Amino acid sequence: MIHLPLPAAVAAYFAADQQNNPEAVARCFGADGVVVDEGAVHVGPTAIAAWKDSASARFRYHCEPLHLASTSEDRHTVTGRLTGDFPGSPIELRYAFTVDGDALARLEIGA
Repeated sequence: MIHLPLPAAVAAYFAADQQNNPEAVARCFGADGVVVDEGAVHVGPTAIAAWKDSASARFRYHCEPLHLASTSEDRHTVTGRLTGDFPGSPIELRYAFTVDGDALARLEIGA
């Protein structure tokens, strides 16, 4: 297992994601937080919690952060290895975070 020195808000996201708790994931974001995943945009805590709940209902998975690239104090991209019971497992995905203070403002997930 690789342990990266992640920014606090990013580390909180990955910790909440591993708990399989949609509300905990949503709490990582600010009131106007945005998640872009699989071509869909989810805005605000209710939509983000629903997105996480749907993803968790379809597949069981674990993400191991492998690499961190920061382009500024508020923009961080994490490459993570996703393993689970989904087609094509394992895969590597990029998680592009925008941080606003102690919360996440935006997350875009892609290959």
